[in-house]
Amino acid sequence: MKKYDVVIIGGGPAGLGLAYPLKSNGQKVAVVEENLWGGTCPNRGCDPKKVLLSAVEAKRKGEYLVEKGIQDTPEINWDDLMRFEKTFTAPVSSGSKQGLVNAGIDVLDGHAEFESANILSVGSDKIESDRFVVATGQRPGRLNINGDELLQTSTDFLNMDHLPKSLVFVGGGYIAFEFAAIAVAAGAEVHLIHHNDRPLKGFPKDGVDELINQLKKQGVQFHFNVNINKIVKDNSGIELSDGQVFDLKVSKGFVTAGRRPNDDTLNLNQIGVETDQHGIEVNDHLQTTVENIYAMGDVVSRKQPKLTPVSGFEAQYLSHELLKGGDGITYPAIPTLVYGMPKLAQVGLSVEEAQKQANKYDINKLDMTGWFSYKRTNEPVSKAEVVIEKESNRIVGAFVISSEADTVINYLTMIINAKATMSEVQSQIFAYPTEASDLEYFG
Repeated sequence: MKKYDVVIIGGGPAGLGLAYPLKSNGQKVAVVEENLWGGTCPNRGCDPKKVLLSAVEAKRKGEYLVEKGIQDTPEINWDDLMRFEKTFTAPVSSGSKQGLVNAGIDVLDGHAEFESANILSVGSDKIESDRFVVATGQRPGRLNINGDELLQTSTDFLNMDHLPKSLVFVGGGYIAFEFAAIAVAAGAEVHLIHHNDRPLKGFPKDGVDELINQLKKQGVQFHFNVNINKIVKDNSGIELSDGQVFDLKVSKGFVTAGRRPNDDTLNLNQIGVETDQHGIEVNDHLQTTVENIYAMGDVVSRKQPKLTPVSGFEAQYLSHELLKGGDGITYPAIPTLVYGMPKLAQVGLSVEEAQKQANKYDINKLDMTGWFSYKRTNEPVSKAEVVIEKESNRIVGAFVISSEADTVINYLTMIINAKATMSEVQSQIFAYPTEASDLEYFG
């Protein structure tokens, strides 16, 4: 039986981000992966999605300027786009695995289960380690209704060689909105079903309503307050119904009703590692309820958003923790995004929370649609809501909707984490005219 200093279960961004610094500091390290090396983000998540969105951005920006210098709107060829996407995803798994091998890190392919706090089985093999780190991520959730198996997942959508004539997304989260924006831009008939009338609850309602309005104009059909309870196959695709008045026939359907942590097949509870519905419970040192077992990334139950950069941040922290020990992890302000055209983005204290504490915070609502940065591209909507702490005059939270929201929110994230006041922001000289030079007007 091989023995290691640290065994990492999961070869995604978190696992890889931890393995290399441990190895370079003299630790004997192994990484176990039962699916694609490199993890969800580069294989079947944020990276391939962003490749598809590049075509959507080009199409929409061209549309905005038709008869204002652009003659014809670009059209998306799905088959060509998917071939381009695969040039990014195809090398990821083998390259990620080979990188570990080249660094002298042991790699094990197969399903892992704990036999005890110090022994892990991987297929028919058993390995021993002083410490384990679980970084197994999440997987698409399911609906648990009659015919649920007829719905495909986000993985299938991002690996779809040909675009169906019509499709539906069941669920109203980030993935549903992003995929709807992609599919409708590529020419499909697109439906989105949500069980209530308040999707994307983490974002301000007026901003979400604006996004819905823009997607409706692009052709997305929304069906709110619909609880699907039956899905059947027919000659042309599938039929979804609520058993009452709602009935929809489409070529393909995708479940986009959240994701669930991959913590239920590792035998964790039997060895004393506690979990809840959101994942593995950890303390501020990312340590589970079993002293020598740690967890990081999307499999962890925490209030911070489950994003690839957060996983990388935790890997960086845990490399110091396992090598030297130290203080508990402290997270900076973390931006979250819904990609599309337009994009939704927010960071820091939410507008909703600021509204509850009107004595402490001001909220500046900005309609930037007429600002030069957006008017020059004839963008249909560009708005922001900025939360400013009255006492310090610091930006402590922000929400943005525009085609450049991802860029703007990163500027605001740096400002918030630097605890900069508005006067300090206004004392900077930025390249003009840019989204950065607009920041002086946010206070």
